Amino acid sequence: MSIVISLSPEVEAQLREKAAQQGQDVSIVAAELITDILKWELQDSEEAIAGIQRGLDDFEAGRSRSFQEFAEEQRLKYNLSTDL
Repeated sequence: MSIVISLSPEVEAQLREKAAQQGQDVSIVAAELITDILKWELQDSEEAIAGIQRGLDDFEAGRSRSFQEFAEEQRLKYNLSTDL
């Protein structure tokens, strides 16, 4: 499959430099970078959904606390002032 994309001169230069450093064709390096980004994005989305589900499960099981409790813990942990 062939896709044509437009890059800024700066990004193109970075891509060409990376390809030269690796001794690979610029098209191969671009394809690998895009593949890696797509994998990372999918993993990031899956982790976010799993985290949200854990939070919902905790809430339903009664494992939660008030915002005031959380805020106080953060104030103590980071030595934050109570003055606003």
